Amino acid sequence: MSNIVDELVQDYIRKTLKESKSFLRELEVYADENLVPIVQKEVAEFLKVLLKIHKPKRILEVGCAIGYSSMLFADTLNKNCEIITVERNEKMIEKARENFKKYGFEDNIKILEGDAKEKLKEVEGNFDMIFLDAAKGQYKLFYDLVIEKLKIGGLLISDNILYKGMVASDKYVIRRKKTIVKRMRNYLDYISNCNYLDTSLIPIGDGVAISYKK
Repeated sequence: MSNIVDELVQDYIRKTLKESKSFLRELEVYADENLVPIVQKEVAEFLKVLLKIHKPKRILEVGCAIGYSSMLFADTLNKNCEIITVERNEKMIEKARENFKKYGFEDNIKILEGDAKEKLKEVEGNFDMIFLDAAKGQYKLFYDLVIEKLKIGGLLISDNILYKGMVASDKYVIRRKKTIVKRMRNYLDYISNCNYLDTSLIPIGDGVAISYKK
């Protein structure tokens, strides 16, 4: 369990959720067996509702892993979207490409291979939604590289923002994670007080921040 939600509450919420589509379920099993971080089930369902309301046509994702989130987005939007995702881990890139081909998302999702700090500078055009799910200590850096690419009225979604509860309380902090926690707290303080964003921090999964660009 994460440290941000009572285990009994978390278990109850997860029992209420519908079974994932078969291809997403296969990816969930693979991620669990191979210790690949993907969005937690309740977060995935929350994002699906947001997508159906917001109906983004163009999405930028920072952190692809095996492609679970980007395929979830594309499937929820009935492939009526373009997704650009950034990943630097070669094994993850190979697996994501394999998954996109296997499940028919090659035409909707493009992977930019390499360090996000460099690759995000190459991304052109504007986006209706940006999803941050990469190195947690680098969110403010990623933000600075992408915020101008987010359209007015667009959504910025930041995952894992409570980082197993460590961001919310020092009693959970592991010594070797102090720098990441400090940086995440600074990031959340910034987006929560930015005059051109409306931001809500939501304690589901490992914590999700939803920001609306005014």
